Amino acid sequence: MALVQVQGMHHITLNGADRKTSIDFWEGVLGMAFIFEQPNLDEPSLGHLYFNTGDGTTITVFTDENRKPYSQKLPQPVGSVHHIAFNVSQASIRVAEERLKAAGFGTNGIVDRGFMDSLYFREPLGVLIELASYKFEPPQGCTHGQVLNRAFEIRKARGAEAIETQDVADALLELSKS
Repeated sequence: MALVQVQGMHHITLNGADRKTSIDFWEGVLGMAFIFEQPNLDEPSLGHLYFNTGDGTTITVFTDENRKPYSQKLPQPVGSVHHIAFNVSQASIRVAEERLKAAGFGTNGIVDRGFMDSLYFREPLGVLIELASYKFEPPQGCTHGQVLNRAFEIRKARGAEAIETQDVADALLELSKS
């Protein structure tokens, strides 16, 4: 079978509540610029809001003025989305917990994942959101994925369960030489 080559994430669409809830959260809390809105072309009774995630890709939200926010944990059946992760800088993740708390959102605190830091919270509709920040910059000409792939190989050779900071440092050293 011939493969279909994807070139990156185009957009994610969520089933939202009312328009105000979506704009207040995506633009007002996460700072994603509101781009435009139009009717949902497949179901015109719904609104369709577009937000810039910061790297030129979009997240969109179907809105219905009769739906209200539901911030409880959502069911996790097979095939459902567990969480959505957004890239943030180290500076942003360091202030995010306090700023989210001030906006009424609880978090789990920053979690060190060896190669990145994570901060989780639920948005107004109950979707789990992760703010993720790599703890490294790839060498010129390399991607984060290439560094992580090399760190994975180093980690496997060490017999470790997960990538740790030392694996990333060693991968950076090797890739910087090539």
